[in-house]
Amino acid sequence: MGILNLTPDSFSDGGRFQRPEQALKQASRMLDQGADILDLGAQSTRPGAEEIGPATELERLLPVLTAIRGSHPDALLSVDTFQAEVAEAALKAGADWINDVSGGRRDPAILRVVADAGCPYVLMHSRGDSRSMDRLTDYGDVVEDVCAELWRSTRVAQLEGVATSQLIWDPGLGFAKTHDQNLQLLRGLDRLRQEGFQLLVGPSRKRFIGEVLSEARPRARLWGTAAVCAEAIRAGTDVLRVHDVGPIVQTARMMDAIVRPPRRRE
Repeated sequence: MGILNLTPDSFSDGGRFQRPEQALKQASRMLDQGADILDLGAQSTRPGAEEIGPATELERLLPVLTAIRGSHPDALLSVDTFQAEVAEAALKAGADWINDVSGGRRDPAILRVVADAGCPYVLMHSRGDSRSMDRLTDYGDVVEDVCAELWRSTRVAQLEGVATSQLIWDPGLGFAKTHDQNLQLLRGLDRLRQEGFQLLVGPSRKRFIGEVLSEARPRARLWGTAAVCAEAIRAGTDVLRVHDVGPIVQTARMMDAIVRPPRRRE
């Protein structure tokens, strides 16, 4: 899953792809590099980000979504939003997936939108919002607590009509987790995979990688991201959400060859 941020304030590439022609060029590049899905986001969810509301989010999103859909009619397009109004409009404009960092907490009406559409829904673990999440890191056992909270959100989604087959779990690296808790979650991916849901992991360029590598520049955290992606594949992760598609596609193909060899025909 290639990340396409349409925002002026995302933590590592804010402002680079706001104009439709810039975004379309980047989308085409990521697809050429081997991205299976593009994830379009018009609301930054970095710590401290300002929430812009659905009207501004749609102003940023819809021209780009329409341009990409027109140029790449067969591409799988995901929209990163926690607003029901944005999700509904995006699906009508040609989006295929909804990726909700709040797992339905912020705008519960999004669950009915997803249920009615029958589309894949990435249900991510998080707490609070962009302004408060860094203060909400009190866990007993972070792996077990994240698993329990994902189940809680899953049951709410199911009650609203979202089918189990639509759900993809995301443990939410960097969202209401400390440096050590992010590493513990990565060590616990096997545990999360046991719950039977497809798993998405989004480590790309994140702060905890920078802390391990003593690297303050987000765009210089490629190889740390690749190492995390390799471990995620070993643990059975299905989708990797990344900025640097070309190198991570190579990483994924190599790891697949090692840990997921093709079955021999009988």
